[in-house]
Amino acid sequence: MPETIVLHTRLKAGAAEAYADAHDAIPAELVAALKGAGVVNWRIWRSGRELIHLVEVEDYKRMRRELAQHPANVPWQARMAELLEVQDDYSGQDSGIPLVWELP
Repeated sequence: MPETIVLHTRLKAGAAEAYADAHDAIPAELVAALKGAGVVNWRIWRSGRELIHLVEVEDYKRMRRELAQHPANVPWQARMAELLEVQDDYSGQDSGIPLVWELP
């Protein structure tokens, strides 16, 4: 059963249109790399500059390790670094935003 991970990122001021444009044309090799690393689904919502990502993945930490230096992900992360306030360097052992409550 996949893990569900929630992430929060923030766009730089004025970057919303470029961010949307980038996501209109995700490179096929990046999609293949994500799926190969165990990503089942990845959805992103935007409110102003705030981005919420909902990631369904077999093993989040393994996915991060596999993509850290992947030739399809490195240029994508460089592009995202131009648009996001904080660049993701794939060095941490994060587990996303912790779940506080769930409807029983």
